[in-house]
Amino acid sequence: MDLSLTFRSPSPFLLPNSKPSTLSIPLISLKPSPHRLTVAAAAGKMKMIEGVSDELNSIASQNLDYAAARRRVRSAFIPVHQQLDHLLFKMAPTGVRTEEWIERNSKGLEIFFRRWMPEPGVKIKGVVCFSHGYGDTCTFFFEGIARFIAASGYGVYAIDHPGFGLSEGLHGYIYSFDELADNVIEQYAKIKERPEVRGLPCFILGQSMGGAVTLKVHFKDPHGWDGIILVAPMCKIADDVTPSKPVLNFLTFLSKVMPTAKLVPQKDLAELMFRDLRKKKMAVYNVICYDDRVRLRTAVELLNATKEIEEQVDKVSSPLLILHGAADKVTDPVVSQFLYENASSKDKTLKLYEEGYHCILEGEPDDKILTVLNDIISWLDARC
Repeated sequence: MDLSLTFRSPSPFLLPNSKPSTLSIPLISLKPSPHRLTVAAAAGKMKMIEGVSDELNSIASQNLDYAAARRRVRSAFIPVHQQLDHLLFKMAPTGVRTEEWIERNSKGLEIFFRRWMPEPGVKIKGVVCFSHGYGDTCTFFFEGIARFIAASGYGVYAIDHPGFGLSEGLHGYIYSFDELADNVIEQYAKIKERPEVRGLPCFILGQSMGGAVTLKVHFKDPHGWDGIILVAPMCKIADDVTPSKPVLNFLTFLSKVMPTAKLVPQKDLAELMFRDLRKKKMAVYNVICYDDRVRLRTAVELLNATKEIEEQVDKVSSPLLILHGAADKVTDPVVSQFLYENASSKDKTLKLYEEGYHCILEGEPDDKILTVLNDIISWLDARC
């Protein structure tokens, strides 16, 4: 007998060649032997990246479970990223000052930071702090997004969440969603006190799963931000695909026994995230993203987090901008409508982009990407 769980993917943001709108996840297979329990698993295959050397393919194929390897791979691919024929790379404003560094958080983990500042002489209007999506990093597509925002007069700061990108932690593993939010609060509290931005309006921008992290941050620190921007946020699992309580209980049990074990996605998400097929092909160069099977405890934490958020949306009180592709099948735009209607914010805006997919800042035609960026910047300008 097979038990399986099917649910809308929580936020496989920027998972090149990843898999789903819905994930059909075989949890266990009970073999003929009554004493044998086998967790389903699929053998990983090395993915060849077109247009790069065998040496770079060899570098990209190494085990990325730990941050040291991810940092080596990212360094090797920086020249490749700079040559990509994508609006966010080839048209990103020049003159923006950048800096990156690593600090240990209160849990002892090394957290990667990156900063983008307007060119010298430009007055800084405010601060934008970024929370990335599941599997992602702040060092790939967000590099261009940050440059556009910084060139408009904002200091932009980003971190990689523990277990993702260039921060320490087992790749793709979320031990506690609350700890993700606590880490965001801890790190950005330090940013707010930096002399170049102290006293300026501070906004937090969360994308996909990062939107859920942002909402958790807001619940824990309701007055910590002058505004919240959510892009295709993961804040509710659709009712028709929410697992039953017995299945969720069983999944929770398994996650305690083998928390880092990986589940088996069945469907490909990539085509659901990028409407522009040419841009979809470029996502494979985001070589340090986590595009493997979802880890058991990670799945449970994501499910529980969305349930908690759904029950508290009326507590969202900060100025709020929600942006979502109307054709997104990864995180449902109906859920953003639900958030908009139920948030208690007096200042709230919902923008739905016709025909837009999940990655409205990365995977749409150039004119649509620029429209979304300009909507963000205009909203910020009106509140600074």
